[in-house]
Amino acid sequence: MTHRHDVQRDIITRTLEELIPRSVPARLTVKVTETFDAPGGHPRQNTWEGSVHGLAERIATALYGRRPETGSPLEQAEAAKQNRDLAGELGALMGGAAALQQQPWYPARPGDVVHIAYEAVHDLPGSGSTYLVQQNPDEPAFLALVAVAVSDTDGGVWATDGDPDPLFEMWMEAGGHRITVVRDGLTVHNGPASRGR
Repeated sequence: MTHRHDVQRDIITRTLEELIPRSVPARLTVKVTETFDAPGGHPRQNTWEGSVHGLAERIATALYGRRPETGSPLEQAEAAKQNRDLAGELGALMGGAAALQQQPWYPARPGDVVHIAYEAVHDLPGSGSTYLVQQNPDEPAFLALVAVAVSDTDGGVWATDGDPDPLFEMWMEAGGHRITVVRDGLTVHNGPASRGR
């Protein structure tokens, strides 16, 4: 079933792609630059860069609201695979990765607190786990995801000793709609709120 949000997003995506005639959509990126004078008269720039699809999703969400999540990126890819929809499968995987990377709080930082919540299903009660993102002292480019409170039976399945992107696997397998990220005492991502919980 196609949602109105998808149709509107697709129109926005095509419009952005047409800014460069005969372009290859998979190779397009969008860059927004703010130029200003810093103290002392030195010119400075702030930039945002991302995919055309990611920008189209942001615009469509701002205009029409976010539709409910239909599952994690891997669940969506698996559903497309079962329907023999290769484009849908690849789109779900690439879109899931892009959705994480387009988050204003991305990437994770040392000190972030990450909670993943699973809703109750049939006879199974809801569960969740809380993790702390820490710098890996042996490998500065890697972050550790340390379980600090676990109510699920897997005992902190998302914990890692070191990973350059410690939330990627969690985001792709469980979905951003199950994840809450707290940074410096402020909730910067509240996935469960997107489900109307």
